[in-house]
This record gives sequence, C-alpha cells and structure tokens, in this order.
Amino acid sequence: MKYLTTILLTVGILPLSAQQIVINTEHTALVLRVDKDKRLHQTYLGKRLIHEKEYDMLSNMGEVCIANGNGDYFEPAFHISNNKGNETLVLKYVSHQVKKTEDNNTETVIVLSDEVRQNSVRLFYKTYSKEDVISTYAEIINGEQQPVYLYKYASALLHLNAEAYYLTQFNGDWAAEVGMTESRLGFGKKIIDSNLGTRTNMFASPFFVLSLEKNAEENTGKALIGTLGWTGNFRFTFEVDHENKLRVISGINPYNSKYELKVGETFKTPEFIFTYSERGTGEASRNIHSWARRHRIKDGQGERLTLLNNWEATYFDFNEKKIIALIDEAKTLGLDMFLLDDGWFGNKYPRNNDNAGLGDWQPNKKKLPNGLNALTAATAKKGIKFGLWIEPEMVNPKSELIEQHPDWAIAWNDRTQSYFRNQLVLDMSNPEVQAYVFNIIDGLLTTCPNISYFKWDCNSPMTNVYSAYEQSCQSHLFIDYVKGFYAVLDKLKTKYPHLPMMLCAGGGGRTDYEALRYFTEFWASDNTDPIDRLYIQWGYSYLFPAKTICSHVTAWNKKVDIKFKIDVAMMGKMGFDLNFSTLSKPDAEFCKYAVQTYNGIKDIIFEGNLYRLVSPYNNTHTASMFIDNASKRAVVFAFDIFPRYSKTAPQPLRLQGLQAAKMYRVKEINRYDGKEQKIGTFSGDYLMSIGLQAFTGKRLESHVFYLEE
Repeated sequence: MKYLTTILLTVGILPLSAQQIVINTEHTALVLRVDKDKRLHQTYLGKRLIHEKEYDMLSNMGEVCIANGNGDYFEPAFHISNNKGNETLVLKYVSHQVKKTEDNNTETVIVLSDEVRQNSVRLFYKTYSKEDVISTYAEIINGEQQPVYLYKYASALLHLNAEAYYLTQFNGDWAAEVGMTESRLGFGKKIIDSNLGTRTNMFASPFFVLSLEKNAEENTGKALIGTLGWTGNFRFTFEVDHENKLRVISGINPYNSKYELKVGETFKTPEFIFTYSERGTGEASRNIHSWARRHRIKDGQGERLTLLNNWEATYFDFNEKKIIALIDEAKTLGLDMFLLDDGWFGNKYPRNNDNAGLGDWQPNKKKLPNGLNALTAATAKKGIKFGLWIEPEMVNPKSELIEQHPDWAIAWNDRTQSYFRNQLVLDMSNPEVQAYVFNIIDGLLTTCPNISYFKWDCNSPMTNVYSAYEQSCQSHLFIDYVKGFYAVLDKLKTKYPHLPMMLCAGGGGRTDYEALRYFTEFWASDNTDPIDRLYIQWGYSYLFPAKTICSHVTAWNKKVDIKFKIDVAMMGKMGFDLNFSTLSKPDAEFCKYAVQTYNGIKDIIFEGNLYRLVSPYNNTHTASMFIDNASKRAVVFAFDIFPRYSKTAPQPLRLQGLQAAKMYRVKEINRYDGKEQKIGTFSGDYLMSIGLQAFTGKRLESHVFYLEE
C-alpha cells in the first residue's frame, strides 16, 4: 500500500495532507476528502467498494460546502453576509468525529470554519446501514461579534459525474397530485421549488428521482431518490456545468427568507434524505420505505385503522341522527373507526359551508345538541373508535376568533385582503397562536377523551403575506411558521404519544418526512376517482410506504364498479367515504366481504416490499405486488384500464421478489362473488420467468391474487 501511495502522490491524485472521510451504508458510499488547503471535497457517491483504500485514487468532484465569494463559478450552497456587507465565506476543515447513535446507526459530524470571519458550519451525515439511506443537514453558527444574514442555507450539496442525467419530478395541482415527468438535464440549471408557505406541495412535491446514464428503470440502472424533510418552502437546484458534471443543491427555498442570525446563535437546516441504488428505482423505493417504517414515521411499525368518513355522504348537511346512522354503518362494515369531517363546529358563525366558522372549535349546537361526547359514546357502544377532522392553522374572516384576535392572522395591514377558499392562515410564528392551536387539540381531548384520531387539514397556502408578530423581520415568517408548527406538534406528541393523525392539506399539499414524525399517514388527494388514483398512488409509492397513503372508496366515477374501487384502495390505507344506503344490496355485501379480505392481507401491504410491475403511464394495464420479508406470502393487484380491442390475449404478468426454488399456491381473492378461485401451484422461477395470466382484454376490470408458499 505504501508503494501505491507513492505512485498516487507522484501523479498528483492524493495530496500528501489529504484526509479521507468515508460515509458508508451496507451498499453505498459517500466519500469526502480534505485537501492540503483544508477545503472539503466530495470524491465519490455510489456503490460501496470492497477495498476502502481504493477511494484514494479518485479525483475531487467539487467542494461540499461551497459558499458565496470563495472562487467557485457555479451555484453555491451558502450565501452569508455580515452587517458590514462582507459576503465572502471560505469554509475550511477543522475536525470531524464518527459516533454511534441511539438507534444503533452511525453519524459523522464535520466542523468547518472561516478563519477570517469566525463563522462555522457543522455538517451532519447519519447513515442507516441496512436501509442504504443517508440523511444530512447543516448547522450554521455565528461566531462573529455582530449579526450575520443568511441569504442561502442549503441542507446538502451532492456532486455527480455521469454521461447523462435524467430527472423525474412530481408535480400537479389540487386533485392532480404527483404527476410524473422525466426529462434529461442539459447544461445550466433546473429548479424545482415552492414558495406557498403552507400547503407547500400543491404544485410541486419535495422529492425527486435522479437516474444516471439512462432513463429511470425499475430494476436496472443507477438511481438516486432524494427528499427534503421540511413542511415549508423548498428548493432543489440541479446544475450541469461545462464539463457535464452535476451538482444537486437541496434545502429551504431562500425566496423572501433572508434570516438574521444573532451573535452566538445557530441555524439548523432541515434534513435531506436520500438513497442510492444500482438496481433501479424499485430497490431505491424499497430502501426508503423500509427506512421510513423503522426510523421516521410516527408508529411506523404499528397498526393502521380502517375507517368510514362522512364527508362525501353528507358534506356540511348533517345532524346527530345522520351521524349515528353512519356510525352504525361503520360497525356493520367491520371497520375500526368512524371519522367526522368538516362542518361540526361554530355557533355564532355556524360551519354550514366553507365561508364561516374556521377558528371557532366548539360543537355546533343545532347539528350536535349533545356535543361530541354523544358521538363518541355511540362509537364506544358499537366497539369502534371515533375520529375528528380539524383545521387548526386556519381561520375564516367570518369567525369569533378573527373578531377577538385580528392580528393573529397572516394578513396585510394596509390593503384589501385576498382569500383562498374563503380563509386566512393563522400566524404560527407567534407563540400565542402556537399556544392557541395546542389548546384546541388538548381541549378537545380533555373534554372528549374518547376522540382517538385527528384528520389535520390545511387547505390554504399563505396569502396576504404579512405578520404582525414578526414586524421588522418579515423575511423570517416562512421559516418561523414551520418552526412554530413543529413546536406545537412536539408538545402534542409529548402529551399524546400514541395519538394517530392524518396529515392533510387540501389533498396531498403536505407530504414530507419531517411532518411524518408526528403523523401516522397522509391524505394523498381529494381526487378519489379510482382511475386517477392508480396514477396518484403510483407516484407517491416512489417515496412512501403503502401504510402512509390513505385511499378511500367513494362515489367518484360511476363508470367503475365497486370492486375495482376497493381493489385500488386496498393498495394503501383503506377507508370508505360512501353513503351505503345508496348502494345495491350486492355491492353493500361485497364491501363487508372486502373489509374482511383486506384485514387478512394488510400486514403484507403495510410491512412488505413493493414491486411496481407495470406502470399505468406507459400501458393500458397496471400492476403492483407486495411481498413479505420472508418471501412466503404475496399479494398482486392487476388492473385493466382501457385496453384496446385485440384478438391477441394480453401477455402474462411476470412477478418479482419471489424465491425461485420455492413453490407458491396462487388463488384469486376479493372476487365479487365472494368465492376464492384456485389458480394453481407454481415455482417462484416460473412466476418470475413466465408469469401469471393477470390481465384481460376487458375495460375497467381488476384482479387480486394471493400467493402463499
């Protein structure tokens, strides 16, 4: 090795003073190097090498902590100015340490400092070895004797070097979330960002897939999946330089977010979480899913509740009698919970539509004369749980709350307000508002302790952006709002550690892994059309395990039968949002049967490995498969969407993830006639090489297959 080092020094690859920092998971390595000038560079990101010393032969790819004014000609990760207007920051290596964390993973902490200005940055890299996931964030410390101003403060800067880069982004709108678009990156910058404040993911989701060398494929090729753990404005910058090298900068969106850091203060950026795979996007997704269940989602390895929601059955038009009748239906169906949605509150300004009542969280006496306790008593009598919809960060101009505290809303103070969905956003940067929001939930659970679940909604992005609380620091609002939101959730989680909650924001307007520390699941979209949901749930599956994706059976799309709708919903955390009195008797009976079927297989769906078999984006069919960790049991969902008429039978569906030598009994389950149909016994080799005849030439048909060793 001494001889090899001498050669490398001769050719100038390994500087005499170079120090390597290797950040490993089981199959992936991120390698950093300190050069002779104490600059920190990335030299590698990819498949973990067997011989660690061979990383020494790699060239520098670029600095890890590029700051404004330090001689780099492309997008920096940091831009920090002091009150003298000095905007140059040169960060150099001071020290690093590697330590074991409480969950038996590894964290590397690297300290960098500017020798002139005395500002420091600590870089944190936490590795989840078995899941092949790395999370990274930064802490910026003001060591000057004066305030400094943060204009840009990224969580991560990664360098990549490949012949070609293909970016898959996830964007859309209300009821059209996570539409997938893949494009090849060329010279220059591609930015994906949000500046909506709340409901930040309404147009763009805070995650991406990056494929190297070729278009993204499920089972082959180099793929990186990345996401930011931040329930606020975000930005991903992808910049290809003149040498065809790519840098990816991820973090809080600096738009209108200049942040003053006082003497001695520290600013912590959100986590950037990523996984790298050399076996396609499928493996990368399974890495993230496994990590999320074990290390991030609230009660990630626990149960989830099936439910009946009243929204599409009643909308705002209900009373106690109607709700108790729906509670009876939830019990008859064999569901775990009844969820009361919007419209249950407000007296001076009753919540009979979306124009009034938000902020006044007392039960409406006309609709619910006996309050919420009468409903929780009814659910308890039936042996099921009671859940409640709430939107505590929002307020209607027509409310008692706004009359009492007009300065609590984010609203202009010098011009006419504009409203989104007839509402304003409360100022969560204000500690008084934080206390108010906590007390809403705490008060409900105190006066009505049998509430077992909350659906926490957030329907409006920030409009009329001005904070009476922030006053001279208006550019702090977007960040301090999110910090205030987390402060409330931390307090609630401490007092009610086992309270399940659904993260909702006018559909999928909040889908990030920092919020999911506090929420057990999220509402994927207000669009419950089963055809659209095949695309929406396919998109979310790249980042989120099935148990987090709420999927309800509703009346949307009357051309699709109840079986197809239920089969789609089974691929997530299933619920119902139906008026069962409108269903035919056979359909109602099938719903009961389907709930029993789901209860028998949901452990595979929730805890198993997902294989996306056929994409709806490129085909007239689609299929997905879940298999348990022991490869003993599996569930396959197959859907005929709009196949064209053809005399040629559809090709068999080749399965994945099975053990080739094992034999599997296959049967079709969840059939409308209530009878399971035996298909046959096949080897894993046959099912993966030849396949299963899962598709038909018919439109809007669905089939569910159960495999058992």
